[in-house]
Amino acid sequence: MSQKDRPWLFRTYAGHSTAAKSNALYRTNLSKGQTGLSVAFDLPTQTGYDSDHILARGEVGKVGVPVSHLGDMRTLFQDIPLDQMNTSMTINATAPWLLALYVAVAEEQGADIAGLQGTVQNDLVKEYLSRGTYVLPPRPSMKLIGDVAEWCAGHAPKWNPMNVCSYHLQEAGATPEQELAFALATAQAVLDELRPRVDPADFPRMVGRISFFVNAGIRFVTEMCKMRAFTELWDEICRERYGVEDPKFRRFRYGVQVNSLGLTEQQPENNVYRILLEMLAVTLSKGARARAVQLPAWNEALGLPRPWDQQWSLRMQQVLAYETDLLEYGDLFDGSPVVAAKVDELKDRAREELAAIEGMGGAVDAIEYMKSRLVEANSDRLGAIERGETVVVGVNRWEEGEPSPLVGSDGGIMVVDPGVEADQIDRLQAWRAARDPAAVEEALSDLSHAAREGGNVMPASIAAAKAGVTTGEWAGVMRSVHGEYRGPTGVSASPSNRTEGLEPLRDAVDAASDRLGRRLTFLMGKPGLDGHSNGAEQIAVRARDCGMQVSYAGIRLTPEAIVDAAREDGAHVVGLSILSGSHLPLVEDVMARLRAEGLDLPVVVGGIIPDEDADRLRGMGVARVYTPKDFELNRIMGDLVELAAPPELAAE
Repeated sequence: MSQKDRPWLFRTYAGHSTAAKSNALYRTNLSKGQTGLSVAFDLPTQTGYDSDHILARGEVGKVGVPVSHLGDMRTLFQDIPLDQMNTSMTINATAPWLLALYVAVAEEQGADIAGLQGTVQNDLVKEYLSRGTYVLPPRPSMKLIGDVAEWCAGHAPKWNPMNVCSYHLQEAGATPEQELAFALATAQAVLDELRPRVDPADFPRMVGRISFFVNAGIRFVTEMCKMRAFTELWDEICRERYGVEDPKFRRFRYGVQVNSLGLTEQQPENNVYRILLEMLAVTLSKGARARAVQLPAWNEALGLPRPWDQQWSLRMQQVLAYETDLLEYGDLFDGSPVVAAKVDELKDRAREELAAIEGMGGAVDAIEYMKSRLVEANSDRLGAIERGETVVVGVNRWEEGEPSPLVGSDGGIMVVDPGVEADQIDRLQAWRAARDPAAVEEALSDLSHAAREGGNVMPASIAAAKAGVTTGEWAGVMRSVHGEYRGPTGVSASPSNRTEGLEPLRDAVDAASDRLGRRLTFLMGKPGLDGHSNGAEQIAVRARDCGMQVSYAGIRLTPEAIVDAAREDGAHVVGLSILSGSHLPLVEDVMARLRAEGLDLPVVVGGIIPDEDADRLRGMGVARVYTPKDFELNRIMGDLVELAAPPELAAE
């Protein structure tokens, strides 16, 4: 028996409503035994908009905490000594800015910046593939990743400047080998960007600061083998591609949030078992054990978890780490021929994908290819669930059961106060009014100069943070220099080769098109800032494969743009997908604009929508409301056909 290991960092991914309320939640969680912070930012903060921007309407404080300026960041970490904290910030497009704000607050607290410990995710490649919170085109984004890493190497050497995030790749349907290959290709692209920037003698140390953030699904044996494959492939890449000799700089360091994709709205209490099994995948194997673990709550398929729900997930980690004997032994799987064979299989398949990506010029040039592969894989995954080939307990088998006693009168979730957005906007406007305008103008000018001239933007960003610049102003400078960008959707115009079970639907679409006098046209819209496009993509793909004319422009559209597209494309039915919790104000806006344009079109809405909200949407005139329990896409296609061209239309 070996000496007992230290446990991993215990985290919960948290942040909501306001900086003050999130600060209270953080301090409460730390008092309960949490050992690190994992900050969730709201979508306007993630995508570089101030809380009063038109695209931020309905999104403020919904999926995380709004941070518009130094005052918000100061409040967020009030009474939390940053020199004693390990803070993970899930931030990508605006990572240089949020790190600048964090550094400014740490300096106000008197912290030694060189001693700060934590991580900014700062992975833009996966944003184009899955999460959708990108701001700039790929090349300028890669340059900003390099700026953060280069600045950290010289000023905050204990900080992880880039966290390659394969978590959302699995959420978008990636197979284990795709998750391995796409994440490692991203890491290679980042290191290729960094290598010319630093002294060759310092480069191995920078390699050692790259960390990963992964996903662990329910097939926990495969997932455990995937993590062993990750560690072996990363060691191989560091040695052979980058010539890193010191083993400590080749160590695969990763944090994990276990899978949220498989959490079910049906029989949600079963999610507790799923989360536990998924946690075992990243803790059982000592040689590939996570350095930090954060677990979703059992009710995340229903809505925003409450503090008690997060506490329950934290206690699960503590029971495993402190009550069991897991940490008293070496690796339990060394020497297992079954594990070794599976690891080798995953490595071989990942190498094939890596070679294909490398042949296209690397991850930045292969974004469209990787996006299409994810959409295809997710379609295969959903099809297997629909056909019953993949069993999901309570969803496609053993559906009948007792109602969950955990879902009480509050719906089993926390609801964000609708007054939060107005309060945040009031504080933002007061902040702007109290600033020194000349100092702000000078800071923005310096930032723009650094961006245009190719300099490192971190020093100018920290100065801008101290001058009172806002998140939207910082991102506005980056957009003005590098331009806007819309990522690939992964949804091609031509139908796929999938035909199984679609013949009756294709016949129905043809008949409906005859009744309408032209091809049935379906508009798929993503209003607001929600970048979780997986569901919208699968609806668009299935509608296309059924023979509909599909109009889908991707994420981040205003209600006005969606209504304009419905008119210009001649849509017969409109679908709206919103997973950020902002469905009520955004749908209300779309419905009002459709009526103002005289467009009497059926509208269907999908998202994580509580029953009470679903009733309100129907009251606005929404024809159908779909939630995660509605996994049978063919049934949804049938609904779209009936709504667009009801049979009685033929008699008119």
